[in-house]
Amino acid sequence: MLLDFNDNLDNYKLMRQAIIPRPIAWIITEDKEINLAPFSYFMALTSTPPTMVISIGHKSDGSPKDTLANIRKTKKCTICMPKENQLNKMHFSAKELAHDVSEADMFDIDLEQKIKDYPPIIKDAPVAFFCQFLQELDIKGSQHKPIIVEIKQMYINDTCITNREKMYFEYAPIARIGGDYSFLGDKIPAPKMP
Repeated sequence: MLLDFNDNLDNYKLMRQAIIPRPIAWIITEDKEINLAPFSYFMALTSTPPTMVISIGHKSDGSPKDTLANIRKTKKCTICMPKENQLNKMHFSAKELAHDVSEADMFDIDLEQKIKDYPPIIKDAPVAFFCQFLQELDIKGSQHKPIIVEIKQMYINDTCITNREKMYFEYAPIARIGGDYSFLGDKIPAPKMP
């Protein structure tokens, strides 16, 4: 089967099944309320400067999602990498809520303030990034807005650290596999270069 994306296809359905696994970024932003939202259209972009890109869509009424509106306003976000026992609450936090309703309150998600002037992290998150808005991209014909953020600080939960001196850590990240999730825990050693 050969598919032409110029035809009227369900691009999202096709891409989400083929481009796997996609890590989940559980993004926390603030305005009047704390906003939490998971995103699987998310990836590391560059190491110097340390940046990530997040593709953020719009609400069903066409207005920007709270994550996008808040990053535009405050220029900051905290990105947590969720762990297995946080999957249900992370999934539920994708529900579209009114701007003045916090997913943390609605779904009983515990937060913890780690750095002043940045949104809190999800309590017990294995890894979190404290990020500053760097750039917004405008892709012709897209309702999504790719946002580039620069990592300013990183948090690693002490329970994940395997070698503090070498800054090694491990955790089982959650990723999207098509419309479902997967825990990525098994590692395959990299082959030795000849």
